[in-house]
Amino acid sequence: MSTDSTKESPEGNPNRQLAEAILPLVGGAANVTSVSHCMTRMRLGLADRSLVQDEPLKALPGVMGVVEDDTYQIVLGPGKVARITPEFEALVQAAPGPVSAEEAPTAAKSADDLAAEGAAIRAARKEKNATPVKLLLRRIANIFVPLIPALIGCGIVAGLNGLFTNAGWLPALTPALTAIANGFMSLIAVFVGLNTAREFGGTPVLGGAAAAVIVFPGVADVTAFGQKLAPGQGGVLGALLAAVLAVYVEKACRRFVPSAVDVLITPTVTVLVAGLVTLFGLMYVCGEIATGIGHLADWLLQHGGAAAGFVLGGLFLPLVMLGLHQALIPIHTTLIEQSGYTVLLPILAMAGAGQVGAAVAIYLRLRRNTSIRKTIRSALPAGFLGVGEPLIYGVSLPLGRPFITACVGGAFGGGVVGLFYQLGTSVGSTAIGPSGWALFPLLKGNHGLGAIAAIYALGLAAGYLVGFVATYFFGFSKQMLNELNAPAKGETPAPEGPSPEPPPSGKPSPDPAPAPAGGPGSLV
Repeated sequence: MSTDSTKESPEGNPNRQLAEAILPLVGGAANVTSVSHCMTRMRLGLADRSLVQDEPLKALPGVMGVVEDDTYQIVLGPGKVARITPEFEALVQAAPGPVSAEEAPTAAKSADDLAAEGAAIRAARKEKNATPVKLLLRRIANIFVPLIPALIGCGIVAGLNGLFTNAGWLPALTPALTAIANGFMSLIAVFVGLNTAREFGGTPVLGGAAAAVIVFPGVADVTAFGQKLAPGQGGVLGALLAAVLAVYVEKACRRFVPSAVDVLITPTVTVLVAGLVTLFGLMYVCGEIATGIGHLADWLLQHGGAAAGFVLGGLFLPLVMLGLHQALIPIHTTLIEQSGYTVLLPILAMAGAGQVGAAVAIYLRLRRNTSIRKTIRSALPAGFLGVGEPLIYGVSLPLGRPFITACVGGAFGGGVVGLFYQLGTSVGSTAIGPSGWALFPLLKGNHGLGAIAAIYALGLAAGYLVGFVATYFFGFSKQMLNELNAPAKGETPAPEGPSPEPPPSGKPSPDPAPAPAGGPGSLV
C-alpha cells in the first residue's frame, strides 16, 4: 500500500491531512471495521453509525458528499480517492486496538435517543439492502469494479492507437500500442476468475485457473455440442461461472478430503472438475448468451433508436437509486469483449448531463439560497466530468421535482445518441467508469472519431439544455421558490456570497439522501 504520497511528511501531504481530518469524524479508528474504495468513494464499515458526525464531515474541503448503503461512503472524487484511502487505512491500522466496553468513552453517545436512532438507522439500512438480488448484484460489482482502472488505461491506449493508425503517425509504434491495448482484454477472463473466487470465499488462483481455460488457444481443438470451441468463447460470463463452480468444488473438497492430502487432492479436483464443466458446458452456453446480449443491444438501438435511448437515459438514475445498475457491469464488459466498445454507456452517461443542466437552473432560481448555491458551485465541475453524486444526493434528489426534471434531460440526451445509432452511427466506449467529458478519450464506434465525438457532444448538449429548461420552468412550485429563497430572520440576502450562511427560514438546506453503492459517474 505504499504510494509516493506516503513518503512525504504529514505536514506536506494533503492526502494524509484530509485522512487525519476524516478519521475522528467517523468515530475514530476503533469505529472503523473495514476500508475500501471504488472509482469515486471511500467505503467504510462502521461499528456504530451514531458516532459519525455527518455535517462536519461534509463540510471538510475535499469531501464532496456522503452516501449511506451497507457501508458508509465518503465521496472524494476520481483520482483523489485512490490516494486518500491508503492514507486513511494506514491511520486506522496504526491506531491502538479497540478498548473494552468499560473503558470506551461514552460522551459521543450519552443520549439514549441518539443511540437508539443510530441502531434504527443501521437496522433499517441492513434490512433494505439485504435482499438476495441486491446482495448478488453487489457481489458482481465487487468482481468487476477492481478491473475498471485497467479497462480505462487500456481503452485510452486503444483510442490513441486508432488515432495514430488512421492518421498514419508513428507506424513503428502502433504494433506496440496494439499489444498494450489488447493484452489485458485477451486475459480479462483470468482476472474475473481471480476476483470471483476471492469474492465467493475460495482460493483466488484456483478461480483464475478455471477461468484461464476459456482463453487458452488450445481449446480450438475441443468439440462441444457438435462444434469446435473458439478461444475466448463464453467471455467474462463463462469465467465468472467457472470460478464460482471452482469455489463450490473447493469447499466441498475441504470438507471431505483428509488434511494430510488436502494440498494435493483439493486443487487437482477443483481445477479438473471446473475445467471440464467449463469446456463441455459453460463455454458454449455462455458464448450463446454473450452473443445474444450483443444482438439484443444492437436490435434495441437499431429498431428503438431515439425511443430506446430516451428510456435508457431517463431511467438510469432511478436504476442507480434502486441499486439495479450494477447488473449492467457484466453486460458492458461483454459488449467490450465482443466489439471493442459498449454502445450502452454513452447513452446512460446522458443522465449525468441532465443533472448538470438541472443544477445550473437551480442555481439561477434560488438566488437567495447561499447554502444550496455554494454546494452547486463546488459540485458542478465534478458534474461536468461525470461525477454526479454531489449534485444528485446533495441538491436535486432532496429537492424532489428537480431530480425528475433532470432525468428528463438525461432522457433527451440519450434519445439523441440513440437516434444517430438508428441512422447508422454507433457511439461506444472502450471502457466503463468515466462519464461526462471524461468519456471523450474512450469513445469508439463504427465511424471516425470526429463524427462519434460530435454526436456524443450533441447528446451532452441536449441533456444540459433540456435538464436546464425543464428544471427552470417546471422544477419548482411557487411555494418551493418562496420557501427556498426566503432569507432567514435578520439575514441580508447575498446571492453571490462566498461564505456559508444560515439556511432559509423554515427549510434547512437539503442533505444528501441515502443511496445505494455506486453512482452514475463510477457505474459501481
